[in-house]
Amino acid sequence: MFPLRGASEEEVLRELEEKTSVDLTFDSGKILGSMCTYPHPFAVKVVMKYIDRNLGDPGLHVGSQKIEKEAVNMLANLLGLEKGYGHIVSGGTEANILAVRAFRNLASVEEPELVLPESAHFSFIKAGEMLGVKLVWAKLKEDYSVDVRDVESKITDNTIGIVGIAGTTGLGVVDDIPALSDLALDYGLPLHVDAAFGGFVIPFAKALGYDIPDFDFRLKGVKSITIDPHKMGMVPIPAGGIIFREKKYIDAISVLAPYLAGGRIWQATITGTRPGANALAVWAMIKHLGFEGYKEVVKRAVELSRWFAEELKKIPGVYLIREPVLNIVSFGTKNLEKVEEELKKRGWGISAHRGYIRIVMMPHVRREHLEEFLKDLREIVAGLTP
Repeated sequence: MFPLRGASEEEVLRELEEKTSVDLTFDSGKILGSMCTYPHPFAVKVVMKYIDRNLGDPGLHVGSQKIEKEAVNMLANLLGLEKGYGHIVSGGTEANILAVRAFRNLASVEEPELVLPESAHFSFIKAGEMLGVKLVWAKLKEDYSVDVRDVESKITDNTIGIVGIAGTTGLGVVDDIPALSDLALDYGLPLHVDAAFGGFVIPFAKALGYDIPDFDFRLKGVKSITIDPHKMGMVPIPAGGIIFREKKYIDAISVLAPYLAGGRIWQATITGTRPGANALAVWAMIKHLGFEGYKEVVKRAVELSRWFAEELKKIPGVYLIREPVLNIVSFGTKNLEKVEEELKKRGWGISAHRGYIRIVMMPHVRREHLEEFLKDLREIVAGLTP
């Protein structure tokens, strides 16, 4: 019920504290299945300071708009492009929808189709429904990467583009993007890479010597990339990113918003009003940590994932779904639903809805948290073994 009279700040905060007491928190170490993390303290400071900035009306915040463009270009540089076009958006879902929308608008096709892996994020289902694009699903190989031959077999005259994943949500698998790029070039189709998670991991992991295929704009067939700074970039939610190789893709999804302070403003994002503070935080974090700083974050996360995978192998009745590629480890057990239930009773924030349990080594996850988790897992699995 809408209150007649207001309460004091103390009363409201006390009620908030009570109602959120059941929430899991990142600093507890219990959240192991999330691709988000507690944001970097510096990024929090930036958001708090610039909380009033609205990039939906850039005529009021000219400096913030310039900073967003610089942030987009720094992300493009990270992804192998000298100059990119795009925006800091609400997340990977919006970024993926924008890419599909651009592909559809530039294609002269009455019944548009998009070819994508069975491992693709559910945001593409939303995109298909919203945009009237038929999704054509390509099969996966035994290693859970997309079968490029099957992708090719699904291409028709109605195909408006191809999707590849660089860091799948469930397993962190990186598709054979070089082969998909060649395929896209052969057929004259744009390739979108969903690197919402992998975008802030793969460049640094490759610099550390890990053998991961190229996935970005260094491949000529790649026309757009989704990358989420609010994941391994440690920027407060919401802060996704969509980067296009060419301006024509942004132009294809831009609509006129004529009543704003900046005059004839063209908007390419789904949301009109959108937080400028988070875009500024992306810029600030990249400036603050730099490539070497992020490389250290990724080094710790990937090394932790390799250690954790080896520890899982030592537990009878537990098996890896596949060797980790990035900083994601997924495993299965007998009686998986019961194991999940018992782990959740002990406070662990995990999910087994895909048929396995996924642990994401985000910056808030520490070895002592994982050791406690492994102890609980051993006890639970042993107790359920006949």
